[in-house]
Amino acid sequence: MRRQRLIFSSLGVVFALLLAVGVNLLAERLLASARLDLTEGRLYTLSPGTRQVLAGLKDPITLRLFYSRRLGAEVPQYGAYAERVRALLREYVAAAGGKLRLEVFDPEPFSEVEDRAIALGIQGVPLNESGEQIYFGLAAANLADEERVIPFFQAERERFLEADLTRLIFELSNPEKPALGVMTALPLNGDPRAMMLRQPRLAEPMVVMRQLREAFAVEEVPTDALLIPAHLRILLVAHPQGLSEATLYAIDQFVMRGGRLILLIDPHSEMQAARPAAPGAARDTASSAERLLQAWGVEAPRDRVVLDLRGAWRVRAAPGDRVQAVDYIAWFNLQGDSLNREEIATAPLDQVTVASAGVLRPRPGTDIAFIPLLTSSRQSMLADAAEVRGQPQAARLLAGFRADGERHVIAARLRGNLVSAFPDGPPAPPEGAERPAGFPAHLPRSEGPANLVVIHDSDILEDRFWVRVQEFFGQPVATPFSGNGSFVVNLADTLAGSDAMISLRSRGESQRPFEMVEAIRREADARFRQSEQQLTERLQATERRLRELRQGAGGSATPGGERNANQTVITPEQRAEIDRAREEIAATRRELRAVQLEMRRDIEALEGWLRAFTIGLVPLLVTAAAVGMGLWRARRRRAARA
Repeated sequence: MRRQRLIFSSLGVVFALLLAVGVNLLAERLLASARLDLTEGRLYTLSPGTRQVLAGLKDPITLRLFYSRRLGAEVPQYGAYAERVRALLREYVAAAGGKLRLEVFDPEPFSEVEDRAIALGIQGVPLNESGEQIYFGLAAANLADEERVIPFFQAERERFLEADLTRLIFELSNPEKPALGVMTALPLNGDPRAMMLRQPRLAEPMVVMRQLREAFAVEEVPTDALLIPAHLRILLVAHPQGLSEATLYAIDQFVMRGGRLILLIDPHSEMQAARPAAPGAARDTASSAERLLQAWGVEAPRDRVVLDLRGAWRVRAAPGDRVQAVDYIAWFNLQGDSLNREEIATAPLDQVTVASAGVLRPRPGTDIAFIPLLTSSRQSMLADAAEVRGQPQAARLLAGFRADGERHVIAARLRGNLVSAFPDGPPAPPEGAERPAGFPAHLPRSEGPANLVVIHDSDILEDRFWVRVQEFFGQPVATPFSGNGSFVVNLADTLAGSDAMISLRSRGESQRPFEMVEAIRREADARFRQSEQQLTERLQATERRLRELRQGAGGSATPGGERNANQTVITPEQRAEIDRAREEIAATRRELRAVQLEMRRDIEALEGWLRAFTIGLVPLLVTAAAVGMGLWRARRRRAARA
């Protein structure tokens, strides 16, 4: 009987092993693409926009990841980041339906793999003083041998990892340089009157235009255009003044046909005001596109400007003022929560500078998505635009400032199905003009969801508000102090992609801090700083007291007194004061050491509990399950015998 039971038990173990192997083989074949992402920010789950880009791939793309394992061994933070990059790339390959191929290389020093990484543009970074180079970058190529490279995966850009990878793949699948049209009367490409004004530097194009030309095929569109060329993917309209109805209609229909628009209007153009007006021209520094924006569900009052105390520029005061400098609250830097961290165009920026900017609001009842990009702080208010025109008084503006506690939107992205601002069809062309051949049919509504950006300030394009240009051996060198140029280029770059690219957002980071440990450390650090401040105040008070006593001491020693090295008499009272000060210093230092010890004790205790929980939890669960199973089987045996 016992032998038979042993045989059955052995057969059961063998069948269990075979079943486990069979289940694994079956799961590997049928569930190879199955994933379960349990991270809080869904870090390893591809967004719908990425899946749409991958589904649209027509030709294969090869991804080559170069990662030095020494980097992960020496810097664990990069080791964890590299694991996330590899896991995300495997998700891309699984979702691409065979259109992506991933190759992973470990470039050893002085190897052919290292030479190949350098040739592809992967950036080497020295790991130690010996000069050993490590690599952590990605090179991608399509069938036409066009390449895109991420030279080095910087940990600071982990939030944009998916956006960077998807953009790289999108550009390889759409390699042509996107065409961008610029319609403006502002001297963005240089002022033709520069020589007449005896200011040769004004003939140079704005830095933002040079940056746009690096990424786009930029074309000028005349301000009297009756039709926006169909090959333009993006149209940038800056400070539209006096546009005819026919030109507004051309812009309207460009958006209705799916074109992407960046519209910059202004209640007061500082760029225009700083330059002499053309002879006989009216001195109006405001611009608007009210007819278009009203139809598209946006309010942009041209007679109101935003004043913001936070980030206000310090400017020279008026000659009659007593103070030398004053905060000019019409010019200010937007930082922190004033930049939308969920949008790819604004998330990586530190600040954007605006000057005499206006406010944007969604019209009541509109169903278009109104996504703020730039927003004032709560230390802001709206004022009459006339107060910043002409000769504004910075001190008077500051004296009358009363924050309204609201956040005013200065730039926003709009997305949705739009209605044409010209429901009755195209207006008649201006006198003497004829419609171009092949004039397209009128569209009363947009063909699918439209995407456009409205910025109520055109001065973000002017160099003096965001960049310093200096001569270096005859070559102009631009040094940005604000992110205006990056903001405009990022917007154009985002809009140049498909709807899938525009929908991408920044993601979370895989490196999660121990919030409880950080809270304990912050609390202890606050107590430490408080005690340190008290110690400093005590020392300063004691030094002042000693100086007073020494200044009041005579030139001869009193009974029981002594002289110091400078022959100053130290009385018993002074000696007692010094002794008390030393005791206070020693006591305060003991308090500081106690606070530090308590901080370490709390953190170490928490780390000990976490270590015990993570290491001992699984064995405890297995032991409890085994004990429970044993008790259950013993109970069954007793019941069977009964």
